[in-house]
Amino acid sequence: MDRLPDTEKTSKYEHIEKMSTADILKSVNDEDATVAGAVARVIPEIEKLVNAIVARMQEGGRLFYIGSGTSGRLGVVDASECPPTFGVPHDLVVGIIAGGDGAIRRAVEFAEDDQNQAWEDLKAYLPDEKDTVIGLAASGTTPYVIGGVRQARSHGLLTGCIACSADSPLGKAVEYPVEAVVGPEFVTGSTRMKSGTAQKMILNMISTSVMIKLGRVRGNKMVDMQLSNQKLVARGVRMLMNELKIGQKEAESELKRYGSVRAVLENYGNSLS
Repeated sequence: MDRLPDTEKTSKYEHIEKMSTADILKSVNDEDATVAGAVARVIPEIEKLVNAIVARMQEGGRLFYIGSGTSGRLGVVDASECPPTFGVPHDLVVGIIAGGDGAIRRAVEFAEDDQNQAWEDLKAYLPDEKDTVIGLAASGTTPYVIGGVRQARSHGLLTGCIACSADSPLGKAVEYPVEAVVGPEFVTGSTRMKSGTAQKMILNMISTSVMIKLGRVRGNKMVDMQLSNQKLVARGVRMLMNELKIGQKEAESELKRYGSVRAVLENYGNSLS
């Protein structure tokens, strides 16, 4: 029998159905508190992956996440947040989930078991050697994801992964494996818990650091964010007031004129008569 993935090992908690609500909550929180340490231990691997991604994207490449279930949903969420946060095109960072977009809300049975489908899903985007594919699978054993990264790598794409099991088949299939081992889940095998938290943390680190390296942040501000609601417009106004030392009305006028915080910062001096 193959070695059991770390994510499938038995919880250290017994008879959790008999616990009080307070004990359940404290135990879950205690387990969650260990996740940041597990992620910290793989920062060197994340750094290598980020630097490789940036080099490709500076040449015009894109970033793809592929996954199933919770992992796939986390990839879709991270990708979907890049355009409003950093002002990048919607096809620069793409999340693909086994079973298609319908699987974001409702599980598609056995979709993760098809080792050929991920590459078929990727082919719709006409991938090339400048692109990167990151496979997301907590167990590191999902056929959809492993098959996808293997095909991508064979076609010259950069490949990485985020898994939560050591020495996983997925990790062995990519050039830049990131395996944050968080240990058994509070509910045995429920990888939406610690494993999902670790994957979310690492996705945040990857996309944020990549966008910073690509020049999508100035100082510590999201100067390229899309002004898609009043909260974000107000945030942009505050940025301009602080950066340019101007009043609210002038900041609002300039933001309306140029349409983005960055454009105002780059053109403000030229707009003064």
